[in-house]
Amino acid sequence: MILTASSVSDLPAIASEIISFAANARIFLFYGDMGAGKTTLIKSLCRVLGSRDNITSPTFAIVNEYEATAGKIHHFDFYRLKNQTEALDIGCEEYFYSGNYCFIEWPEKIPDMLPDHFISIHIAVLNDNSRKITLDKF
Repeated sequence: MILTASSVSDLPAIASEIISFAANARIFLFYGDMGAGKTTLIKSLCRVLGSRDNITSPTFAIVNEYEATAGKIHHFDFYRLKNQTEALDIGCEEYFYSGNYCFIEWPEKIPDMLPDHFISIHIAVLNDNSRKITLDKF
């Protein structure tokens, strides 16, 4: 599925489409260049799932946890990992198989640890405001 966001105001509707597309999937992998809008889209997804928490990038914490009406949400940012062992050290596999929503930025940093089933979200910058969002289900 391919979606286009012409502005940030499109994201709530796009987030709803993504959750609908995902059905029962709980693992979401976010790919895109730095500044493409991964965290911004995750904020909209968290809102759609009923979170009122302050959604921020866990760049230094590696993982943030949010409460939502749909259950717990774990938001990972693996950008700063030096190796996959660091992800193991925080217990990421326990999070991945918890049944909770997991939003994972920079999953390419942990290729050997990814679950078998997930939603892949690729964000491509079209211009300053527009993004092409490509969804695949694995």
